[in-house]
Amino acid sequence: MLETILILTSIGLVCAVLIILVYRFLPKEPESLKKAETINEKLPGMNCGACGYPGCFAYAQALSRDPKVFFSNTCATVLRDEKMLSGLEDELNIQVDKSTLNKKAVVACSGNCDNVGSYLGIESCETATKILRGFKRCPYSCLGLGDCVEACPSNAINIDIGTRVSAVNWDRCTGCGLCVKTCPRNLISLVPANTKILYLCSYQDARNIPGREKCESGCIGCRKCFKACPKEAILWNKEKAMPEFDLSKCDGCGLCVEACPKGKIVKAPVYR
Repeated sequence: MLETILILTSIGLVCAVLIILVYRFLPKEPESLKKAETINEKLPGMNCGACGYPGCFAYAQALSRDPKVFFSNTCATVLRDEKMLSGLEDELNIQVDKSTLNKKAVVACSGNCDNVGSYLGIESCETATKILRGFKRCPYSCLGLGDCVEACPSNAINIDIGTRVSAVNWDRCTGCGLCVKTCPRNLISLVPANTKILYLCSYQDARNIPGREKCESGCIGCRKCFKACPKEAILWNKEKAMPEFDLSKCDGCGLCVEACPKGKIVKAPVYR
């Protein structure tokens, strides 16, 4: 009995010594890792990847190295949660102006484009795009098969029955950007939530594709919007043969909306 007690005691002492040695001589956890763990506790933990990083902890590591990453790779979930945002601001020692970071998704296609054939493949825009650039007359049109609908975590996108293209509900949209990454035709972009006007066409005359053409409701390149703008907020991109907008100069007067003969320029949902 005594021998057993001595053996167990010896084992315990050896283990204790080993623990002390390990604690003393093995490298300590890096301070940056500790900071990343603390920051990670302030994040939503959804691991959605919308911020541009594979998960919340990877995002936290980037923020631990440079807090300014938040302004270039904003987490939409944090942005709309006041308590979470406040905690992250304190942790990173930054001040966030939500009005400059809050974004909304826009689909640059107004629909009603005719089909050039029947599509019987997988119900996926990405798959359909790989087959002769899709089944619509316009090679830059929304196919309306719903890849972006599936990607949206906020149920902010649906396929409009009338136009047969994706429609974004700005009241639900958080600006996470997952739909932008999902669209194989690059028709979706994020714009500031206070944007006053939207341009709903992606056709580029300078990149015509043989056998395809813009739909009847597409931009005709008349430049009337460019000429109508009194604030010089509309620029004409000669390379793409389409208008571009300087939203910082736009005051929402609506003259470009009235001037567009095809209705490709509309007022943003919050200003209608």
